[in-house]
Amino acid sequence: MAVRRRRTEERAAVPAAFGVGAPSPRRGCEEDEPACGPGPGAAPAAPSVGSPGFVFPRMTARVPSDALGRRVLCGTEYATVHYVGSVPPTAGTWLGVEWDDPQRGKHDGTYEGTQYFKCRHPRGGSFIRPNKANFGVDFLTAIKDRYGLNDQGVQHGTENTLVFGKKTVEFVGMDSVAEQQSQLNRLVDVSVRECAVSHAGQKEEISRTCPNIRHINLSKNLISSWETVTAIASQIQNLETLNLSENKMKFPSTSTSVSSVISKLRILALNQTQITWTEVLLCAPGWPALEELYLTSNNITVLERPDNVLQTLKLLDLSDNQLLDGNQLHLIAHLPRLEQLILRNTGISSIHFPDAGFGCKTKMFPSLKRLAINDNKISQWSSINELDKLSSLQSLQCHNNPFMDTEKNPETLRQLIIAKISQLEVLNKSEILPAERKGAELDYRKIFGNDWLAAGGNWNPEKNKPSEEFLAAHPRYPSLCLKYGAPEEGELKGRQPLTLKNQLLTLTIKCPEKPEQKPVEKKLPESMTIQRVKGLLYRLLKIPGSELKLSYESSKLEGKEVELDNDLKPLQFYSIENGDCVLVRW
Repeated sequence: MAVRRRRTEERAAVPAAFGVGAPSPRRGCEEDEPACGPGPGAAPAAPSVGSPGFVFPRMTARVPSDALGRRVLCGTEYATVHYVGSVPPTAGTWLGVEWDDPQRGKHDGTYEGTQYFKCRHPRGGSFIRPNKANFGVDFLTAIKDRYGLNDQGVQHGTENTLVFGKKTVEFVGMDSVAEQQSQLNRLVDVSVRECAVSHAGQKEEISRTCPNIRHINLSKNLISSWETVTAIASQIQNLETLNLSENKMKFPSTSTSVSSVISKLRILALNQTQITWTEVLLCAPGWPALEELYLTSNNITVLERPDNVLQTLKLLDLSDNQLLDGNQLHLIAHLPRLEQLILRNTGISSIHFPDAGFGCKTKMFPSLKRLAINDNKISQWSSINELDKLSSLQSLQCHNNPFMDTEKNPETLRQLIIAKISQLEVLNKSEILPAERKGAELDYRKIFGNDWLAAGGNWNPEKNKPSEEFLAAHPRYPSLCLKYGAPEEGELKGRQPLTLKNQLLTLTIKCPEKPEQKPVEKKLPESMTIQRVKGLLYRLLKIPGSELKLSYESSKLEGKEVELDNDLKPLQFYSIENGDCVLVRW
């Protein structure tokens, strides 16, 4: 495509002055930068932008009048213009830029003792000549280039055909301009990622040319401000999806800065745009129908309560933002329609809903069905207990948290989480079938039965008064006793320790009535109940929700099958040994 070919040619032509070829021969200067060290008696350096005595220089034809603050592309490197003017003792106009990649720079905007601009990184800045900077193209030009619909992409063929890029299109009674317009008019889904889009273009030109666009990918372009976004989006009446990720832009600082409403926008991605949560709320009145908002990698640390905005939001992704603490979530907990919250790698170490006690449901996140808290610092099981307070939670992702290191056996870990969260249907992207839930809850009730008794639990309802400490650690235990009955004394005598240091049995799993199902070898703890074995087999063999019938064969019982008929009994109850074969039927 035209834009990508041109970018490849630019890359090949990038001089060493831009850090792609040989290193610059002068420390702290680009090859294109002014020579270091004006001698004694040289004219003083020009004052920096905004300082007393600064006069904005006359722009050359290559420098836009609004260049200050604009995003530019230099070869393959992105930067922001922080200074436009002279750098004595050299003649001509220079651009002081801060590179997105600080390793690309030479200094912090200070040159020969004069600070021309400031950088976040001590070596993130450089001076370049204007002819090295690409200030970008307008939105419509990028579309034409991207889809081969510009003057270069439309070539005349025979008198009844047109060639669009490599595609030949027949036409009757149309000239090339009319056919081009027809192609643009039919565009619905547009991607101009990395096409150097920097501005909207002529007023109303987009609405006249591409009135049917609904979905736009504008990621990684040269958009410098939210005003540019609204200038484009306001011309597209039916815009539903907008991806603005990887554009470092300025957002409104006050609510009055929002000049237009994108009335039908449902999905918005602002990943890696440096937006703050405060700026999100200032822009949000312009998104009255928004359902999905993606804000990953923006250094968002604090949240604020959204008052009268984002009320239609169903999905919010805050991944890779280091939130101050888990209590920040309370500030967004009353979004009435929020169904999915993605909090991967946000640094949270705990989750707590203080408005609800043991066994009660919180009023926070009333519609939340799917929660992702992978890759965080949650170390206590109490946070998992808290998730049972969410009235609508159905799906949880929680990989890579310290609390998961407390149990080495992944099966036991999964069973504990299932038992602790009553309404969970999917855990770490794996469905929880009814048989697995029943097995997990029965095992949980049995494993912690002695702790329950020691804490004041009793089979006699009148004497059953477990301590606050026990209820805090096991808030679902009373409801499990109501559901299945209190654990019997005989069950608790044979209880195995939670560490599961029991002997592992190597068993072969076969499906005698399904010859296409290959035998599988698994290592299982001999203390594992038949109910839990069934739960494992549902997932392992991808068996639909039907009743499993298990039996086993042993070399010591040649020609005989022993039925595994009691879901509450462990494997060791049936004297199963290493090398035996479990037969599965359904």
